[in-house]
Amino acid sequence: MSIQSVINREIFAPSDQKLLVAIEAKRRNKRKLPFLAAGREGKYKTFICLSATNKPPVQLFITKVKQFEGSPRLIKRSQWNVDQLRQVNGVNPNRDCPEFDLVFDRSLDQWMAASDAEKCMFIQVLYHACQNYWIAKDVQANPGEAGRDPQKPGGPESRKGPAVPRTNFINCQSKLMEDACTMNMVIYRCKIFLNRMKSTMLPPPRPRPAGQAKSGAKSAGVKSRTPSPARPPRGSMKKAVRRASQALGERGDRLWRAEDKTAHMMDSARLFSNTAHKLALKYSC
Repeated sequence: MSIQSVINREIFAPSDQKLLVAIEAKRRNKRKLPFLAAGREGKYKTFICLSATNKPPVQLFITKVKQFEGSPRLIKRSQWNVDQLRQVNGVNPNRDCPEFDLVFDRSLDQWMAASDAEKCMFIQVLYHACQNYWIAKDVQANPGEAGRDPQKPGGPESRKGPAVPRTNFINCQSKLMEDACTMNMVIYRCKIFLNRMKSTMLPPPRPRPAGQAKSGAKSAGVKSRTPSPARPPRGSMKKAVRRASQALGERGDRLWRAEDKTAHMMDSARLFSNTAHKLALKYSC
């Protein structure tokens, strides 16, 4: 079972919410709290989650979930409503990067995702969820103007009521917002899967013993003769990566064929509509 399924089952399902996206991240600038140093519980993983309520009116929440090392238990630490989210900063609008900032009413959180793909997927899901949320907010605030034309007098743009505050997305790539497509989401999910599989198969780096570090400092310039630990065989990892890459290519081919078929059906429907319109004009005279 994936970590997203576990988080959804243990944290959000009891609150009648559904998890939209969850990514692993860590703070770029750790908060220094010396008076809490004695009470720390060790290393932990932090997950930034976006969830929505199942019952209308739909509410969006950003939740911080922690999992301490050696414990399968997940703990919900902080939660914000999207109404409190004032700005999402993608840091670099020109290339993929793991850094992003979340600006709330009274706090600024600077995060670094576990990979570029996780950050891109989170920004894309958050942007479209916020757009749908604010549109629904406008409809609730002005129910009589839901079906009016914005260009006509009395439309949503010409109303004099108070504007609903919206979340501002800055320094984010256009492919994550207006130009986003389903293909990007599939690519990001495959990249995340490959990165997580690689991190689980590779052993963590071993810390160097203190005595060896001191002896190395004293005998600078002398090569150490300690044999390096045997590395795990790479054959299994290469096969797994090759299979995942092949599956990714096959899925991309299927998506491209589906898009071509959809475009062909749209052209056929447009041609049929034009023909029907011409026949209607011919026989109406």
